[in-house]
Amino acid sequence: MKVPDLTVKKTFYCGVGDPSLVLGKGPLQTRGGFFAEGPAIIGSIPPFLTATLMVGPCENSDMIKPPLIPGALCTGINNPYSLAVDGPAAFLGVVDTNDNVNVGGNLITQGEVMSRCGGHILSAKKNFDIPHPTKEGWRLRYTCPEGPSNDVYIRGKLKNKSVIDLPDYWAELVDTDSITVSITPVGTHQNIIVQSIENNKVYLHASTPINCHYHIFGERKDGEKLIPEYEGSTPADYPGNNDEYSVSGYHYDRKK
Repeated sequence: MKVPDLTVKKTFYCGVGDPSLVLGKGPLQTRGGFFAEGPAIIGSIPPFLTATLMVGPCENSDMIKPPLIPGALCTGINNPYSLAVDGPAAFLGVVDTNDNVNVGGNLITQGEVMSRCGGHILSAKKNFDIPHPTKEGWRLRYTCPEGPSNDVYIRGKLKNKSVIDLPDYWAELVDTDSITVSITPVGTHQNIIVQSIENNKVYLHASTPINCHYHIFGERKDGEKLIPEYEGSTPADYPGNNDEYSVSGYHYDRKK
């Protein structure tokens, strides 16, 4: 049966099942609800015919491409795999999934990316927390890149200049007093020294024109200082603010 349009004023059912727990029944039934037992395909047939819900490229020539919507996950203008979201993309309450979510392109979010019911927040400092290798009854916590402080770094090359510009955001992200600079002269000894660090710049001085590599570290100041060694049997014994960290092997899957 072919029809140009099909209007369903209440709920459209496809397959076998009772979605009334979510879509309601009788006076509480949701207007415009849709239930499909699946699998379901949206767009042209994609190559990965293994999922419950598959989204392929939109190749419908009748499609009117929408304008770019701020906050949308993506639109047909930017990506043929189109999913525009005005509000939460998904809510997992009673419903759960133990399978993978595979994205063929970019996944853009305007908020946090969280897993393990919020136990792991992607923007938090990444680190590992293990039993202390030399002190019985203690633990050791390192933060990426596996050091005893919450550091960020930049590296690069400098030639025929004596000033290294630090990123603008370091002014609010990094404790200025914690900044250290490592210099490696290239080609010949140049007697390079760090003259000063001020105004978000590193000033160098040398006896010859400068040609060097540099590596600059600074400790983040947007939170408390890391406590690398502490007494305890699990990461829950950490004496600082555990909310600032996502601990591999603990927060990710609630292992001890």
